[in-house]
Amino acid sequence: MKSNFVDRRKFLKTCALSAASFSLFGIDCTAGKTERPNIVYILADDLGYGDVGCLNPECKIPTPNINRLAARGVRFTDAHSGSAVCTPTRYGILTGRYAWRTRLQSGVLWGYSRALIDKRRMTVASFLKKHGYTTGCIGKWHLGWNWALKKNVTLGDRKEVKFEEVDFSAPITNGPSSVGFDYSCNIPGSLDMVPYVYVENDHVVELPTVTVEGRQNYQFYRSGPAAPGFKHENVLPELTQKAVQFIERQTPAKPFFLYFPLSAPHTPILPTKEFQGKTGLGPYGDFVVQCDWTVGQILQTLQRKGFAENTLVIFTSDNGCSPMANFKHLSRLGHFPSYHFRGYKADIFEGGHRIPFLARWPGKIKPNSQCDDLICLTDLLATTADILGKKLPDYAGEDSISILPDLLGTAKKPVREAIVHHSINGSFSVRRGKWKLELCPGSGGWSDPRPQKAAQLGLPMVQLYDLTRDIGEQNNLQYLYPDVVYRLTRLLERYVVNGRSTPGKLQKNDVEINIWKMQKLRQ
Repeated sequence: MKSNFVDRRKFLKTCALSAASFSLFGIDCTAGKTERPNIVYILADDLGYGDVGCLNPECKIPTPNINRLAARGVRFTDAHSGSAVCTPTRYGILTGRYAWRTRLQSGVLWGYSRALIDKRRMTVASFLKKHGYTTGCIGKWHLGWNWALKKNVTLGDRKEVKFEEVDFSAPITNGPSSVGFDYSCNIPGSLDMVPYVYVENDHVVELPTVTVEGRQNYQFYRSGPAAPGFKHENVLPELTQKAVQFIERQTPAKPFFLYFPLSAPHTPILPTKEFQGKTGLGPYGDFVVQCDWTVGQILQTLQRKGFAENTLVIFTSDNGCSPMANFKHLSRLGHFPSYHFRGYKADIFEGGHRIPFLARWPGKIKPNSQCDDLICLTDLLATTADILGKKLPDYAGEDSISILPDLLGTAKKPVREAIVHHSINGSFSVRRGKWKLELCPGSGGWSDPRPQKAAQLGLPMVQLYDLTRDIGEQNNLQYLYPDVVYRLTRLLERYVVNGRSTPGKLQKNDVEINIWKMQKLRQ
């Protein structure tokens, strides 16, 4: 299938690399408007809370476009991803449902994984499409889809296929178009996962006829099949170009939704030449600057097309920063991707799932405002429904709460009762108010103490922290407040049994849920 990818250098040359090249102020809003706002959702991959200047006063990475977005809108200080790793977070964003209610009880999917989202399930895209929106998904998918199989291949109950079983010339099924997207251009999983191909509107753009050798360290990616024209370092600018083109094709007559999950700054950490050396922090800092440039290109396009005044733009991240960024090196230079939070990507600790979340909606969101309410990335579906004045059916958005009052600054009390957190090994945590209960003895992820070490050390099976006094999660209070432990455990159990954490008719989980994942290590 032919693609309209253009030369990356030509695209970069036509775009301004400096934040000073355009202003978000004085936007021409004479173009026609719709009553329903356009919605652009930019999801960074492995960007830490501390990597954004408007949230971290000591941030060493310049993020002028992201900062300008915050200056014209609201920044959230207590926003969380549904998981400390990417696939489950992405499931929650689109469905409004925690991914631990599905077969995915730990870890993430891979490039050959079967679809995680049931095509009968409502998503943000299908909901908005039903209400007149043009919908687009451009970027890292990582939610599985069903590759076409060669003749005589039987999958059975397997959830993964093999390269030699796939017919790459045939269209995929149960992908973005099956869950409500009119247009899609994606890579299957993370940029370090095979196969290295683009899939546009359910078709592989260029067949994977070559094999690439993997790399290590900053530039890590796995060995495997790739399309001849697929170059890892070109993916972020090429996806940016695709997102710009999608916006340019829209008209004021019909609202649009763009879900733009970036491939960066996840590994391989490969800033293009235009950004190398921009920060003095090494490849990771430079790659974050390139992500900021991508945000600038989207905002510039919205302005140029006359959409900016009627567009809700959200910028966030799927989880905390990965240790592949080289924390020791960055800390020596005074930069801390997790800010003052403990842990990082994969962990049950705050650094694993407390993420940047910024929103701009001219005329609706107060400029340069801040919200300290507890919110979750699963909240997008209910929020879009609230914006349109619609009610979700009981079988959709089971863990989604509208944050529209927080966006508009009209909330009289916190919109959320609690949030359930989930680490890479499937460990649970529940947060309500100042209290955070973690049902594991260690990080549940990659930071110290890792699960096996925590079990060997005989650490307490639960951790309880008062985040108003101990944001670094250093003082476990579980022995002092057994009543709090009891109440939060019962709350989590209720959320599990009810199949939902929101008011409504009881729903079923896809599988049986065990909230005590670490018990097996003690047996």
